[in-house]
Amino acid sequence: MKHIKVADLMTDEVVSVAPDTAFKDVAKLLAQYGVSGLPVLDDEDRVVGVVSQTDILAHAAPDPRTARPAVPPAGPPTARDVMSAPAVTVHAEGTAADAARLMTRRSIERLPVVDEEDRLVGIVTRRDLLRLFVRPDSEIRRRVTDEVLTEVLGVPTGDIEVHVVDGFVTLNGRVERRSQLAVLLGLVEQLDGVVAVASHVGARTDDTLATHAGHARDAQPW
Repeated sequence: MKHIKVADLMTDEVVSVAPDTAFKDVAKLLAQYGVSGLPVLDDEDRVVGVVSQTDILAHAAPDPRTARPAVPPAGPPTARDVMSAPAVTVHAEGTAADAARLMTRRSIERLPVVDEEDRLVGIVTRRDLLRLFVRPDSEIRRRVTDEVLTEVLGVPTGDIEVHVVDGFVTLNGRVERRSQLAVLLGLVEQLDGVVAVASHVGARTDDTLATHAGHARDAQPW
């Protein structure tokens, strides 16, 4: 089955800075472009860190409870001095769903997108990923019916009714074997645009009993 890739949603025109970009210039770029963070690139366009609005504010007004003793700076602060490293990135060929989970887990608003050699090729934001869930119910229903039921599981047409409302999928009917139930649920849940699944599908035969019996016979001592 096909999944939406990060490359399908990312923006390939990215504002970035070098490690030696002046602190004030980084702040100006954040304000000018209205973004929450900027990737920091080395000479080969590899992402070595990210400077966020939070990093800028923390450097400008450090928390006295956690700030280290003041050390005389060697010069004006740069992106290297305030960036968060190593950077959290995502590959262009990764799935958009995985990128969304990574953003949620790390509580970040945007992810630099890199190629196979970890060079920057784009940026993907939470707003971009929201497009995952703006999928017509008719398209989701077609994919459940055509791709999951017919192509993968080989379920005859009409054996399972599929209803989709606002991304919520309801399944009613029967499959041939009980072992297909978990596969069916897992595949439908992974489809782009699916918010939740309610499965009321039964099985005509319980092939899991035969599997368990076979395992039990194999475990018997000679």
